Order: sequence, then structure tokens, then C-alpha cells
Amino acid sequence: MHGEHHHDLSLEFPELKRRIHDLKLTSPEFNELYAEYEALDKTIYRIEEEIETPSDTYTEELKKKRVLLKDRLYALLAAAGH
Repeated sequence: MHGEHHHDLSLEFPELKRRIHDLKLTSPEFNELYAEYEALDKTIYRIEEEIETPSDTYTEELKKKRVLLKDRLYALLAAAGH
């Protein structure tokens, strides 16, 4: 699993980089979800790099939560574009 990368939203959605920046500054909801996403992503990265070694079940739960957070953040980004 070595070589995994962080799933930074700016890399996941490069076309929305400016909107991500703007919402981090103007939307408390987005900012809170973004901070939660970043912390979760960092934890998953540490697991994938074998810095931390929890159970596979726990790791999969974290990854599912990261996907759900990313979906919520994307929905906020999409709504801000209208």
C-alpha cells in the first residue's frame, strides 16, 4: 500500500480549486466538513503507509466515511456554483 497519496480535494476536483478556497473562507458548514475530511484523510494515509495499524474493518469504515464526506463537500461545491 505504500505510495498512496492524500486525497486532497483540490487534487480530486482541480476544476473547483477556487470554489473550494472561497467556501473555506465563507461557509462555516463547508469549512467544518472540510476540516473533518482532511483529518480523516490524514488518518487513512497514516494507515496506508503503515504508520498506524488498526484492523482492516476499521480502515474500510474510515474510507467509506471519507467518500461520504467527499460527496457532501462536492454537493456544497456544486450548489455554490449555481
